[in-house]
Amino acid sequence: MGKRILTIIGARPQFIKASAVSRELQKIGDELIVHTGQHYDDNMSRIFFDELKIPRPDYNLGIGSGGHGAQTGAMLAAIEDVLQKERPDRVLVYGDTNSTLAGALAAAKLHIPVAHVEAGLRSFNRHMPEEINRVVTDHLSDILFCPSQTAINNLAAEGITRGVHLVGDVMYEALMHAVAIAKRQSDILERMDLHDGGYILATVHRAENTDQPDRLKKIIEALYEISQTHTVVFPVHPRTRNKLKELPDALASAINSTLSMIEPVGYLDMVRLESGAKMIMTDSGGIQKEAYWLNVPCVTLREETEWVETVEQGWNVLVGTDHDRILAGMAARTKPDGFIDDYNGKGSVSRLVQAL
Repeated sequence: MGKRILTIIGARPQFIKASAVSRELQKIGDELIVHTGQHYDDNMSRIFFDELKIPRPDYNLGIGSGGHGAQTGAMLAAIEDVLQKERPDRVLVYGDTNSTLAGALAAAKLHIPVAHVEAGLRSFNRHMPEEINRVVTDHLSDILFCPSQTAINNLAAEGITRGVHLVGDVMYEALMHAVAIAKRQSDILERMDLHDGGYILATVHRAENTDQPDRLKKIIEALYEISQTHTVVFPVHPRTRNKLKELPDALASAINSTLSMIEPVGYLDMVRLESGAKMIMTDSGGIQKEAYWLNVPCVTLREETEWVETVEQGWNVLVGTDHDRILAGMAARTKPDGFIDDYNGKGSVSRLVQAL
């Protein structure tokens, strides 16, 4: 390859994907890693580097949390400084976070080619900050790595056809690598006195759910009701934990007594929880895919998903935040009869690296 690649990451899903791609890049090229600091909690950042053997970042910008404008602006200025100093041949960005958008903007303004992993994904909901980030990043990118034909079709509908590559989904290889390690190293089921197939795993972190008290209250009420008959394991995102403090005292007391609310866990423990779950309830895009590959039925606490193939195959159902729909979706979830990997994950990393 011979090119100097500067990779920008800042959030959990990006750490996971980068773990697979960076292992390959280190063999054949020169990679610099910039961590924006978007996820700054140790359990949501540093531990991923340790567990997944991601090379330590060459730059840690330490931006931290903040409003979308302030956070993106701070990242844009800091990334621009790094790019002017390092002058890479390519900037590689992942997914749909503010780190992704800031990296793409900074590179494009300096006329450095942008390569976007997970290009072409669309939820078609412009109220989601992530959707804005996806669309803008794709239109700034020179190389677009798509996980599925649906993603390629989405780009074509927006007039983007040059530099588009169907490589499959790099998260598959990262997940399979992590599953093998987790089976050997993670003892979280033993520590929590859980057994495979004996619990439901729930995660809630998206701003559209956590920052709207009525939506969060409906989700928590539904999880509380489910916890009367099922063990519900709930790793609580820092943003969500802060918002839970605003729930009515009676509901807060009830969920504390029935839900297994735990701190965020490392990736290997999380993969073990996912693989052992009877069902997963989440608003995370990455976890929807992980559930799909792990053959665990998923209930998505959103009205739409960018991972439409998981729904089409029957492994995922969209229920939003309506109490009755959540309960109905949970009650109806069973494993479909078949599974076809629409994201063609095997070999995706090598296809991506070759195209760089």
